[in-house]
Order: sequence, then C-alpha cells, then structure tokens
Amino acid sequence: MNLPLNPRANLQGAIDLGALAAAREAQQRAALAPKTKNSYVIDVDMSNFEADVIQQSMTVPVVVDLWAQWCEPCKQLSPILEKLAADYAGRFVLAKIDIDANPELSQAFQVQSIPMVLAFVGGQPLGLFQGALPEVQIRPVIDQVLAAAAQAGVSGIAVASESTESDKDPASESLSETHDEAPSDPRFDAAETAIEAGDWDSAIAAYKVILKDAPKDPVARIGMLNVELMKRTDDMDFESVLASTDDSCESQLKRADALFLMNDYDESFACIIEIVRANIGDQRSLAQERLLALFDIAGTSHPSVTKARLALSNALF
Repeated sequence: MNLPLNPRANLQGAIDLGALAAAREAQQRAALAPKTKNSYVIDVDMSNFEADVIQQSMTVPVVVDLWAQWCEPCKQLSPILEKLAADYAGRFVLAKIDIDANPELSQAFQVQSIPMVLAFVGGQPLGLFQGALPEVQIRPVIDQVLAAAAQAGVSGIAVASESTESDKDPASESLSETHDEAPSDPRFDAAETAIEAGDWDSAIAAYKVILKDAPKDPVARIGMLNVELMKRTDDMDFESVLASTDDSCESQLKRADALFLMNDYDESFACIIEIVRANIGDQRSLAQERLLALFDIAGTSHPSVTKARLALSNALF
C-alpha cells in the first residue's frame, strides 16, 4: 500500500474555507446530540485499517495520529487530539496508530518522524502536520479538513464508541486528565462563538479586547493571527490563486496564504521572502509583517520557519 502524502497535491483546490458554512451546520447537528462519556477515538492496526479509516472516511473525516510509546512529543500531542475529538463531538474520528506495533502501516505512510498527523476524506489521505503543535494551532487545521470534507460531501456525524478507564492510551493518560479538569477561560467565549459562526471580524475584535489587557497572551495572539488568515482566505478560489501568473505583491501574498493552508510552508515563505527581496517601503513592510505572522502560526521551532528566518535575514541585508 503506497499512499501519497504530499499535502500540496492532495489539498490543491480542495480546501475552500467558504465551505465552512456547511461544516458549521454539521457542528450544530452534533451539538444537538445527547452528550455522553463515549469516545470518538479508536485504535487502528492492519486488521481494521480498511474498515475504520478508509471506509469510514467515506462518510466521516478520519484524523490519523501516528505515535509510539517512546515518543515524548507524542505524549504532548495525543491528549490534545483526543480533547478535540471530544469537542467536535463526532464531526471527525481520531484513529491512533502505534507505529512500532504496526510497521506495515508506518512504511505505507512513509513515516520519517513522529508524531505525524494526517487525515482521510473520501478514502483519500491529506497530509496535515508533524510534531507536537499546541491546540490553538491544531483547531484551524481541523476546521480546514472539515471544510474540505463538507465540500466533498463528507459531513456525517460519527457514533461514539463506549470508553472505559482501561481504554485509555498510556501515552496520554496523565495529560488527558489535565485537559479534562482544566476549566475553560471565559475571556475566550466571545471569540469562540464568533469563530463558530464564521464571524471573523467579531472574533478578531474579541481577541483584541483580551490582548489590550494582556498584550503577551500567546493563545489570544495566535488565535487572532489564525482568524485573520481565515478571513483573508474565506472566499478564496485556491486553484485560481495557485494557477495565477500575476507577480504583484497582492497576488503573491494570496498565493503564500494558499500554500500555507496546504502546509507547503517552504513555498509559502519563499513567496513572501521574494516580495521582501524585490520591494522597498510599504510593500516590503507588509510582506515582512505577514511572514512573521505565519511564522508564529506555524510555530517558531518548525524547521521551515528556522530555514526561512535565515533567508529573510539575507533578503533584508
């Protein structure tokens, strides 16, 4: 089994954040379902991969978490993904694959480092990200998967399986308890409500209120940057943007946003760095500001960010 995991190839023309409206409707249906202690998390191996990942993704998006017992970043990421699976209440299923116990699947996915996260929509794999990202960076990725799924007509709601204490993954048990017990921060309620409604301006305004009192709040800052990105790309025709030969600053910034949302960080950053290199004044300042924002969303420790920072320095000096 050889699965293509190039996110640019799989997501080009597929992620249209305008489709979030349909995905939001599915979320509302899920919100009306009775709340239980059931789990939307499943363990997957070769015996159930075809049924629980490939076939299930025909009706419900499946997010795949590739992990191992010895992997410390996996222990940070797994409980976040499990919490999101519960929060989204069946709009996607989280499938966990232990790569040590399933070397055939690890080889099929061409795993080079873990944690590694991808999704299946309509039986097709979509590369998402590698490494342990914080929840504030993962939520927009999940929203993008759900938007692509809604556009493809995959917007079913999964039926949760019964969860018991013995079902808990030892890689994430203690951290899961931390997530379960942590109370929500009411300061973010307005922003979250606006995001669920697709009201990007109100969400940005809500984050600005938080940042006025706490200018360095990382959750609010990254949250606002993510919402600004979603606002810029809300009605974007990704295929047209990527096919365009217009080399203007505005067009290249749009192209950079599209590439970024498809996780092609290297090409996205390269587009903006070229603007910095070729321009002076306001256009250079705008491009530099946009690039730094994308750096923050991607995460300062991401290898593409490290490489792009050096390229930016060379372009500036």
